[in-house]
Amino acid sequence: MRPVVPDTARPGQESVWDYPRPAIAQRSDRHVLIEHRGLTLADTRHSVRTIETSHPPSYYIPPSDILMSALRRSTRQSFCEWKGNAVYYDVEIAGDVLRDVAWTYPSPTPAFAALRDHIAFYAGPFDGCFVDGDRVIPQPGEFYGGWITADLAGPFKGEPGSRYW
Repeated sequence: MRPVVPDTARPGQESVWDYPRPAIAQRSDRHVLIEHRGLTLADTRHSVRTIETSHPPSYYIPPSDILMSALRRSTRQSFCEWKGNAVYYDVEIAGDVLRDVAWTYPSPTPAFAALRDHIAFYAGPFDGCFVDGDRVIPQPGEFYGGWITADLAGPFKGEPGSRYW
């Protein structure tokens, strides 16, 4: 396996290769917005982002800033070695049902206690996800939920050839 060569970060960019491993959670006042079918699903400046080496951030939003009537608990569950057990939600807006597109950690590990009662969303299924007005590109790969914005330098976990990073 060839070593990964991080992209050169331009002025104003963060390199995901400078992010820590294991992952951490940190409060964010960036403007996070999710829109779908003409409705605002989430709009906050009070998120918690998780960052980890090679991954773009995932943004966890407090329920008070989410259109909670659009969420339905699904049966999907997963486990993260750092955050704990996750449960998932479907989103239904204007008759459009998006399955397993949001997740939360009801009882996160102590290091990720800030995630309790916050919900993250995959960016791909929605008409628009934005961070400070910058349209998000979904992190590649079927499992990953990171949000790529212009202020990030990669390469990003999930791209072809990144399986063993």
